[in-house]
Amino acid sequence: MRSGQRTSMATMVAVVSLCALTLTLGYFNKARCAVAPFLDNGRSTAFDTVKDSWVCYSDIQFLWLGRDIDNHVFPYLSGGITPNGILTGGTVEYPVLSGLLMWLGAIPSHTDAEFLLYSSALLAPFGLLTAWMLGRLAGKPALLWSVGPPLVLYAFHNWELPVVAAAVGAVFVMALRIPLRTRGILAAILLAIGFCLKLYPGAFVLPLLLYVAYGGNGGRELPNTVRGRFDIQGALGVAMAAIGTVVAINLPFAVLGYEGWRASFAFQTLRQADITTNSVWYWGVRHLYITDSMTPEDYLRAEASFQDTVDVLSPLLVFMAFGLALWLGLRKMKVEHTYPWIAVSGSMLCGFLLLHKVHSPQYTLWLVPFFVLLRVPWALVGAYLVADLSMGIGVFKYFGALTEGSDSTTEKVFVEVGVWGRAVLLVVFFFVFLRAGLRNPGLTQPADAGGGSDTGTSKADMRSNAPTQ
Repeated sequence: MRSGQRTSMATMVAVVSLCALTLTLGYFNKARCAVAPFLDNGRSTAFDTVKDSWVCYSDIQFLWLGRDIDNHVFPYLSGGITPNGILTGGTVEYPVLSGLLMWLGAIPSHTDAEFLLYSSALLAPFGLLTAWMLGRLAGKPALLWSVGPPLVLYAFHNWELPVVAAAVGAVFVMALRIPLRTRGILAAILLAIGFCLKLYPGAFVLPLLLYVAYGGNGGRELPNTVRGRFDIQGALGVAMAAIGTVVAINLPFAVLGYEGWRASFAFQTLRQADITTNSVWYWGVRHLYITDSMTPEDYLRAEASFQDTVDVLSPLLVFMAFGLALWLGLRKMKVEHTYPWIAVSGSMLCGFLLLHKVHSPQYTLWLVPFFVLLRVPWALVGAYLVADLSMGIGVFKYFGALTEGSDSTTEKVFVEVGVWGRAVLLVVFFFVFLRAGLRNPGLTQPADAGGGSDTGTSKADMRSNAPTQ
């Protein structure tokens, strides 16, 4: 897999086995909240008491109730959403493949503890698969995924592991020794599957499309049938593969239960930037609208104005960040003659995490593979993980203190360190990713490695010695 070298068996064993150990620790951390006795609805009586103070909260256990998961209702085919954003019936707030995983984990479950256990067993193989792929792609740096604090804190916080596996799988496929168009289509399908799990990998189709359009590595992987500098047919194939996959997965749900299917998207649109979203919008911009001296009526008007502002600015700025990343990728391509689709994807993700109105703790798992794949300074990575720990632990301690009515000053400081520390570093990573090379340059498949042209031969190029990214 790695160009010119192979990850040693010892490294692969360490990467995968340590990942298994970390996943086990991650499960037992969350399972501290899921113990007997249970209420008649299957909720552990300990959950609401200790979930914040013990930092063992998980969305998996929480969502056992309120979405008809405990009643084993097949998702999306019934229910909908109220005008104020409350889901009803069997609808869940995630895209359809995540909803299916939730339903599968609930089939043998009768309590929230069993739901956490069976869901974790369902998710864990995706975490191991990600470790294996990152090990093959990058070698020892993959240990950051396997033993990093984010996997302990967030592996079973939500249903993130499958979507991360899909995104990393697209990179893995692009390093295979098969023709560029074929690799691009397979990668696009995986990114589309990721979109149907948690949306964000869908954005990566754009830089992938440009990588294929510009002929892959150094422009040397254009099929012989292409006349000119751009493989428009290959790029269209990538786009159609992604669109077709999304349509094929979503269409049955849209036809059989349109209101329930639509509600999963409407929920995210209607969600507000509140104390649970951990975003710079709540912890920064909101202070420009809200003051302690406001009357209740003024507060309600200011809060509504703030939310309206976020609803407009957040998506606008996210798309502007996407456009900037794509454009900077084009500038880098003019120098290095290869469109840096992995780096651009990482920068787009940074823009999303920074500017979206929701920045849930488990989103760190989305970012870690880019730390593994891209040659960024480890000091910056360490700083981000420290800020993330400050948030990932501090925010639940903060919620616990607020619930108990005790002094929350110290806990609030940790949250603010996490919010602003991550925000500053996301800006840094946005640009660092674009300047960084790959830890394994062979990730950008060389044309002479057996897959440059769909006709089996590579198109000659004067830039044969161009760097891979």
